[in-house]
Amino acid sequence: MPVRHRHWIGGRPDDPAGGAYLPTTDPSTRLPGDEIAAGSAADVDRAVAAAASAQPSWAGWSGADRAEVLHRVADAIEAGAGGLMEVERACTGKTEGQLRMEIGMSAGYFRYYAGVLRAHHGRTIDLGAGNHAYTRLEPYGVVAAITPWNLPLNQACRALAPALAAGNAVVAKPSEFTSVSTLSLARLAGGAGLPAGLLNVVTGTGPDAGTPLAAHPAVRRVTFTGSVATGRHLARIAAGRLIPLTLELGGKSPLVVFADADIDGAVAAAVSAVAFNAGQVCSATTRLLVEAPAHDAVVGRVVEAVERLRPGADFGPMITEAQFRKVLDHFDDAKRQGAVPVTGGSAYDGGPEARGRFVRPTVYARVPPDLRIAREEVFGPVLVTMPFADEAEALALANDTDYGLVGAVWSGDAARGLRLAERIDAGQVSVNGGALGIETPFGGFKSSGYGREKGVEALHEYAQVKTVSLSLRP
Repeated sequence: MPVRHRHWIGGRPDDPAGGAYLPTTDPSTRLPGDEIAAGSAADVDRAVAAAASAQPSWAGWSGADRAEVLHRVADAIEAGAGGLMEVERACTGKTEGQLRMEIGMSAGYFRYYAGVLRAHHGRTIDLGAGNHAYTRLEPYGVVAAITPWNLPLNQACRALAPALAAGNAVVAKPSEFTSVSTLSLARLAGGAGLPAGLLNVVTGTGPDAGTPLAAHPAVRRVTFTGSVATGRHLARIAAGRLIPLTLELGGKSPLVVFADADIDGAVAAAVSAVAFNAGQVCSATTRLLVEAPAHDAVVGRVVEAVERLRPGADFGPMITEAQFRKVLDHFDDAKRQGAVPVTGGSAYDGGPEARGRFVRPTVYARVPPDLRIAREEVFGPVLVTMPFADEAEALALANDTDYGLVGAVWSGDAARGLRLAERIDAGQVSVNGGALGIETPFGGFKSSGYGREKGVEALHEYAQVKTVSLSLRP
């Protein structure tokens, strides 16, 4: 029998107002999974009320005291890693190695913001003798966090940790396909000492729960990760209410490789774009741009490596049925436009993989840049390649997209790599495999959204600046 998961409101499980539950499936097998509460505006009202009641006291805690609780939440995530991995695997089909990495990062977000919170404060302003002016960083109050299905727990923690650190209360609305790990997080956080009402979870669909949450008059800030279409919908709601919004949307990110680069490193980066989460990552660098003399050799090595990837061991399935169908539609459309994959280009048609939503890792070589598969975010294990003649053409191809989330450059000339990185329209660019992590701010240009997550910058997303000025004159 499937387990039924209720909302988490005010520090305890809470039945859905309408009494309905939504089914989930295991994408590795398509077998039925647990059921989650079908949230509604009435459930959102209760969750926001609980958050609004709990938040003022939390905001009055010192940064050091809030940091101590966040450290305990990180401890709880690490101690509960086994259970979190299992519920995450059941609804995403992720590999064990990826799950361990994501759970580690989830705890890492709480540790990082517990640490930098101690340096989160305003400044004094010199207005001359007889005046004392300073700024305060104050929380918004109730924050809505609407999170996606591709990295459920990891992206929930990415939003929740800085929002809570800054003194806010949060109502989270995870994807209806992958809600259980966020509910588990809320229970663990409560057990670790996070006061009741500060972290509430309402499950359900976007129209039934997400839209009412963003539109709720007591919600003072919204953060969203997901599709461009939903981002535009939420931006209209936020604009009408005159509240700030953080949007982390799609990507079609370039991986630029020059002939004198570390080819081993560049090939590994290209393969990772296909294998990691089966390409279901907004930041995947799925456009491989290679200097013409090296193009065919690099692509040949990428194809060899991609063909060694094993479903279920090196990469997981498409997490939702809709995404599975979308990737196959991209294959059909590419075929109609004359594009033939060098490898892949279909779902698995035999073996245990055929029972799940597994798609063969796919490479399309020398793709015209105007083809749909070269321009739209596929969100699957699909790489397209294009040759370029020189640095100018590399930059033009890299920026020839509506998106601007991340980019990567591999070059034997580090100055050229940095020069190109500074001209690529993206919020985050790695040169020669430069590390990116929790400490490095993340967010998009153009249709990839606005606002920043990760890094110290995220704390400022969840705080508003107040200026106070006192006259000291007698």
